[in-house]
Amino acid sequence: RFLLSLLVCSKSRTSGSLKICSKSIIFEPDDAVKGFFFFFSQIYLIKEENMVAPYKYERVKKRVTFQLEVPGKTEDIVQILLQLHRASCLDKLGDQTAMVAAILQSRLARTCFDKNSFQHVTENPHMECVAEMVSPLVTNAGHVCITDCNLYFQPMNSYPDSVVQIGLHSVRRIYKRRHGLRPLGLEVFCTENDLCSDIYLKFYSTKERDELYYYIATFLENHIVECTAESYMLQWQRGHISNYQYLLHLNNLADRSVNDLSQYPVFPWVISDYSSTQLDLLNPASFRDLSKPIGALNTERLERLLERYRDMPEPHFMYGSHYSSPGYVLFYLVRVAPEHMLCLQNGRFDQADRMFNSVGETWKNCLEGGTDFKELIPEFYGSDSSFLKNLLGLNLGRRQGGGRVENVELPPWASDPDDFLEKMRLALECQYVSEHLHEWIDLIFGFKQRGSEAVAAHNVFHPFTYEGGVDCDSIEDPDQKIAMLTQILEFGQTPRQLFVTPHPQRITPRFHNLSATPSLSSSELSPMSPSMESFEDLTEESKKMAWSNMNKLALQSCHKIHKEAVTGIAVALSGDSIFSTSQAYGRRQDTLMGHDDAVSHICWRDDKLYTASWDSTVKIWKCVADDISSNKRTQFDLLAEFEHEAGVNTLDLSPAGTLLATGTKEGTLTLWDIASPLPLNQLTCHSGKIHQVAFSPDSRHILSVGEDSCLVVTDVQTGMLIATVHAEQEQRCFCWDGNTVLSGGMSGDLSVWDLLSSKVIHKIPAHSGAVTCMWMNEQCSTIITGGVDKQIILWKPEY
Repeated sequence: RFLLSLLVCSKSRTSGSLKICSKSIIFEPDDAVKGFFFFFSQIYLIKEENMVAPYKYERVKKRVTFQLEVPGKTEDIVQILLQLHRASCLDKLGDQTAMVAAILQSRLARTCFDKNSFQHVTENPHMECVAEMVSPLVTNAGHVCITDCNLYFQPMNSYPDSVVQIGLHSVRRIYKRRHGLRPLGLEVFCTENDLCSDIYLKFYSTKERDELYYYIATFLENHIVECTAESYMLQWQRGHISNYQYLLHLNNLADRSVNDLSQYPVFPWVISDYSSTQLDLLNPASFRDLSKPIGALNTERLERLLERYRDMPEPHFMYGSHYSSPGYVLFYLVRVAPEHMLCLQNGRFDQADRMFNSVGETWKNCLEGGTDFKELIPEFYGSDSSFLKNLLGLNLGRRQGGGRVENVELPPWASDPDDFLEKMRLALECQYVSEHLHEWIDLIFGFKQRGSEAVAAHNVFHPFTYEGGVDCDSIEDPDQKIAMLTQILEFGQTPRQLFVTPHPQRITPRFHNLSATPSLSSSELSPMSPSMESFEDLTEESKKMAWSNMNKLALQSCHKIHKEAVTGIAVALSGDSIFSTSQAYGRRQDTLMGHDDAVSHICWRDDKLYTASWDSTVKIWKCVADDISSNKRTQFDLLAEFEHEAGVNTLDLSPAGTLLATGTKEGTLTLWDIASPLPLNQLTCHSGKIHQVAFSPDSRHILSVGEDSCLVVTDVQTGMLIATVHAEQEQRCFCWDGNTVLSGGMSGDLSVWDLLSSKVIHKIPAHSGAVTCMWMNEQCSTIITGGVDKQIILWKPEY
C-alpha cells in the first residue's frame, strides 16, 4: 500500500496500491477513477473513468513520487526497481528474461512459507517448495506447502490473498498439466464444475510437481475413484454423461484449462447452417462434417493447402495456424475479458472488422479464410451468454460500413443470445452429433492426431504444437529459448493424445422418422406393431427391475449331479432341460462328436449348439433330433469349426447370433463373424487364462474376466479396451446388462458390481469353493450357478 504524488497528470495525492511486476509498475488508485503503469521511461494510462479501453500513452515529463505507508520497506523496493531497470536495459530479450528470473529466484530463496498461516496448530507439513500460481496471461510466484490436512499457496506479493488454502478433504479431482509443452503444471478442482479449478500451479521441476501430485492422489484414494479416459468413454457410450460433459472430461485429461489460454478447452463447430430462419436438427445438411478438421471442410482451399504442403521443405505442416490459441480464445471472449485482449495486443483492441462481430461471418471465414481454422470454446454450449453481449459498454471501434461493434450478430434461427446457446446445446446433444462425435474426437484427442493417420485425415499442424515436438530445456541460446517458448504459448498447442486406436461410436437409441412422407404406411415406419412395442417395453422394464434387485438373490434349489467341478451350464430353448459339463465329462471321445480334448464351454442358440474345447477349436453343431429333451440319443451335425492358437476356455454369441467371441488360455480375445472362419479382431486383454467372455445386450461391448483378477470391457466396433477393473480376487464367471455385473469368484461368493464406478455394491454367499460357471435366462429372472463344490444352484431375484 502506498501514497502516490501523481505529478504527471495531477498535483494531488492519490492513495492506492502499487504492484511491481517483472517489466512494469502498476498503480491502482482507491477511487478507481484512473490507473496507470509505466516501463521506466513511458507511462500508459489505463481504465480512465473506470472504463476498460485501449491504453493511453504519455511521455514522462516529471518525476513520479511514491510515499510508503510502511517506510521500512523503502530500501527493499528501491533495490528491486534498480535490478529490474538494469534488466530492461539489456539488449537481448533472452538476457532480460534470465536476469528477471534470477531476481525472482533470489527473492524466493530468501523467504519461506509462513507456518503461522496453518489452519490448525496440529498440522504436520509434508513438503514445501516454490511454484507459480497460473491465471490467464499471468503467473504469480510464491511458496507451496502441503500438510496432512491442507494445501497452501503463499504468493510472494500477497496478491490476490496473503495465502490460498485448500482442504484436502474438499478436493474432488487433480490433474497433471503441461505448461509450455513441459510437464510442470498441476491443477486442483474442489467442485464438480469441470470448467473452473480452484488453483493451477506451475512448478520449477517435474520431480516436485509429481511428489505433490502423488501425495494428494494417495490421500484421495480412500475418498474418490480416479476416472480415466476409458472410464469416461464407457459412461458416455452408455448415455450416463452428455456429449458436453464428455468433451469437458477429455479436455481436462488432455491438459486443457481455462487458466491457460494457450491450452484452453476446445469444442467443435457442429452446426453449418447459420442463414436459415429455422434450425432443422433432423436434417444432416444442418451439420458440419465431424470426420474432417476445419481446414479440410472446403475442398478448394484444401487443394491449395496440400499443394503448398507437398512443396514445403521439412518440417511439413498443412496449416500455418492452429485451431486453438490465446488469440482465438480472446477473439470470442473480448466482451467479457477485454483486459486480457489489451494485455495480449499491447494495449489495443483488434481492428473492428476483424473482431467477433457475427457467428455466421466467423463460420464463413473458418471455411474460406486462408489462415483461419479455429474451433469453438465451451462457452458456446454453456448457459452464460454474456460473451455475446457488450454489457461493459466497450468502445470496440467502428466497422468499414460505419456501424459500431456492439453485440455479436446471431443467426436468423436464434431470437436472442440465450436462445442461441440453448439451440447450440440441443445441437451438441442431438442424434446426428451423438452418432458422429467420435470422429471429431479421433482428430483432436485420438489416433488421427499424429502420424500417418493425421496425414491421411489432412490434420497436420506445425511440429512445435505437439507434445514432444521440441525440448526447450535442450536449447542453450537464451534468445532462441525465449522465442521458442513465446511461439509455443502464442501459436497454440495440440491437446495431449488420449487414444491411439479408433474411438468407438456412442450408443444411441433408435428414433422413428418424425418427418416421414404421408405415403408410407405405419408398418413401413416401424417394424413393430403397438402391441409388440408395448410387450418389448414391458420386457425391458422387467429386466431393469430384475437387475435392480440382483443384490437380493434368493436360493431356490441346489443339485449335486457331478463327480467333479461343474465347468459349463446351458438350458434348452424350451426351458425344461439343463445341460451341464464337468471337468471329466468332456474327455469322453464320443461326447459331442470330435473334440480331441475337454469341452470347456457350451452354448445353445435356437437349434444349434456351440462348443469350446481345450483342443484349440470352437465347433458349431446342428441338432437333428426332433425332441432334444427326450430320452433318445440326440444327434448333431457339424456345421463349422473355428481354429485358435491356444486352448479355448470360453465363448459367447451376440444377441443377434451373428458374432462370436472366444477367450483362450493365453489371454487372447477373438471376435468372429459366424459366416466366416477368419477372425474380425484379435487382442490380448488378459495376462493369463480368460475364464469367460460375454456380449452386452446391445452387442456394443464385450466383458471378459481372467485369472489376472481383471474385468475388461472391450468395444466390439473398434477393438479398443475401454475399461479395466481390478478385483480383489479372481472372478471366474459372470452375467451383465452392460452396466451392472453379477460375478462369481474364487471365494464362492457372488458379487454385484457397478461397472461405471468400478465398485462391488453387494456380496452373496453361494458355493463352498470357486464359482466356475453361471447362466441367466433372457428375462433375467432365473440364475443358475455351478462351482468346484460340484453343486448346481438355482437363484431368483426377490422383488
